[in-house]
Amino acid sequence: MDIKSIKDQHKLLKNRDYKWTPLDKGYTDKILYINVGTTEIKEKNVPAIMKEKFIGGKGYGLRLLWDATKPDTKWDDPENEIIISSGPIGGITQYSGTGKSLVVSLSPQTGSVMDSNVGGFFGPFLKFSGFDAIEIQGKSDKDVIVFIDGINHQVEIFEAPAEATDSHLLAEQLTEIFADNDSEKKSIGVVSAGSAADHSLIGMLNFSFYDPKRKKVRLKHAGRGGIGTVFRNKKIKALVCKIPGVKGNLNNVVDLEAIMERGKRFNREMRELDDQQCQMKQTGTAHLMEIMNDHDLLPVMNFKYGSHTDAYKIDSSVWKRHFTQNIPDGCWIGCNMSCTKGIDDYIVKTGPYKGQKVIVDGPEYENAAGLGSNCGIFDPEYVIETNFYCDTYGICTITWSTVTAFIMECFQNGILNRERTGGLNLNFGNSTAALEMLHQLARGEGFGKIAGTGVRKIKELFIKNGWGDAAFLNDIGMENKGLEYSQYMPKESLAQQGGFALTNKGPQHDEAWLIFMDMINNQIPTFENKAEALHYFPMFRTWFGLVGLCKLPWNDVEPESNAQSDEPAKVPEHVDNYVTIYKAVTGLEFDKKRLVEDSERVYNFQRVFNLRRGFGTRIHDRQPYRAAGPVTKEEYESRTERYDKQLKEKTGVDPVGKTTEEKMKLIRMYREGQYERLIDAVYKKRGWNNNGVPTIEFLKKIGMDLPEVIEVVKNYQ
Repeated sequence: MDIKSIKDQHKLLKNRDYKWTPLDKGYTDKILYINVGTTEIKEKNVPAIMKEKFIGGKGYGLRLLWDATKPDTKWDDPENEIIISSGPIGGITQYSGTGKSLVVSLSPQTGSVMDSNVGGFFGPFLKFSGFDAIEIQGKSDKDVIVFIDGINHQVEIFEAPAEATDSHLLAEQLTEIFADNDSEKKSIGVVSAGSAADHSLIGMLNFSFYDPKRKKVRLKHAGRGGIGTVFRNKKIKALVCKIPGVKGNLNNVVDLEAIMERGKRFNREMRELDDQQCQMKQTGTAHLMEIMNDHDLLPVMNFKYGSHTDAYKIDSSVWKRHFTQNIPDGCWIGCNMSCTKGIDDYIVKTGPYKGQKVIVDGPEYENAAGLGSNCGIFDPEYVIETNFYCDTYGICTITWSTVTAFIMECFQNGILNRERTGGLNLNFGNSTAALEMLHQLARGEGFGKIAGTGVRKIKELFIKNGWGDAAFLNDIGMENKGLEYSQYMPKESLAQQGGFALTNKGPQHDEAWLIFMDMINNQIPTFENKAEALHYFPMFRTWFGLVGLCKLPWNDVEPESNAQSDEPAKVPEHVDNYVTIYKAVTGLEFDKKRLVEDSERVYNFQRVFNLRRGFGTRIHDRQPYRAAGPVTKEEYESRTERYDKQLKEKTGVDPVGKTTEEKMKLIRMYREGQYERLIDAVYKKRGWNNNGVPTIEFLKKIGMDLPEVIEVVKNYQ
């Protein structure tokens, strides 16, 4: 169907003019509220206390969601919200990595609050249109599109029956519809999901950005926790924002020259140091593939192993050949990292788009490791194909990778068979069956629909059906709090085990990525050292999500002198950059101590939000044993020398003469005990009691002693 015919079928349901509020020091102090069920559109002021205590980004999302929902609100209730907010630094163009926004909602997977960070144009464009956040509530009975016209200062809700649902087509169609000419395409941001989000609990959101060099619409992803499923459950087909353009000082910052000076410093580092450090401009995050494999940290076959002899088939050299080189690859204007790699003119081999030429955004490390090695598939064409379809179908690639790997191990162990999978031979390495399972999910049929419920609910189904031993399934099912693990092998890094399982939302590496500090560099040898890292790094990364920053420019390229600094893992020169930029944007007094304090307030509010939802205590911080040690005999025997040595040195037990099963039991007791000791140390450092509940004294100390927060915490004292 041509663009005109699609547009002709739009039916306006509601429109509202608004008075545009220009940004001042990074804020408009306005929120756009939309109810897609009642078609209500209104502007809300940001209360001063909300701005002071919650800063922006994830903080605003958490505060608004708390106020909009009750403790027993379900993810698919109309009152559940999706909130998108950037933050005061978000949208500046003079420093790299400033295009992030945070999406917050109640998760279909975890039953509690979920946040997911994302690049692309929509978050900054929303700010430039006059709003620090968009708050979406209600449920429509028909597919709708919300259009924020930041040029004419108008918001429209209209029925949109004719557009595609899958994101690679929908984003192109809507960019074409709302751009009056080619030059306006770079001024449009689209948020969408996809057909698989209609049939699963693991749907994600795609945020578009227009690539002027390629003249193509591309996608970034808010993947975690099923927020795309919430989006489609509300019958939202897309959000669209259009602005006059990006130039100059739209954030109206206090000291633009200070920001530009720090931006020049970082740009020089990228020019001179990236090639010898991470090669982000050439391979993006996929540079991690061989590094992880070399250090036994690459997830292989559902996290059973940390390396594989075939890993070279999907390492960074392979992706470097596939990626289009020597082209700016930033997902936000002015970002100099160019890490958003893409594969141009890929010819799709399966499914509904077979034979079509498309651009594939990625693969990033998570996709290559998860879809590839973790499923025992060392075929780059399969990784590319599945990467494309997960994106356009609106499915989180991290979640899908871990789901597929879990299903494959179940198949290998006889928990599943072809009768139970509807004929799919889902053993490790079977790329054909794995792709068919994904296509089934997009069609809403077959075993694909079961896969689309996520690891926790799959485990529950298998146990209910009597298909496998519950203890074994819980040991190998790589989820915590209902969220699937991202693609790093944490067995030999106790700190990374905590970095995954001691999170607020579940095991996502955006809170703490401590593998190298802990396992490779031995920078945090004691429990106290690990607890300090598991306090500082989640706080620092929380702050990124409050102000609209990407974490990659922080530590994926480092200054020449960083190794000689007092705390090289924290990259102090870059921390100073962020302190300077925050002060330059907002004009507020600020230092690295205040950075942590601001984050502590929001981080602890999110913990209490979990408590309000019935989660957030020590029992919810348990990890599957596969994250800590060998579950199976073959796992132990694949690393016998390592485990035997640890038994002797760490526990004083001589492994000679003992069976593998006896040694496995002993190593399990030791490793589970170590994890419990880590929990104790981390809770103490974070100001929580031994059940993981923030103490009232600590909440008062950090300024998060709001009456509604204290009321919840009192129930757990």
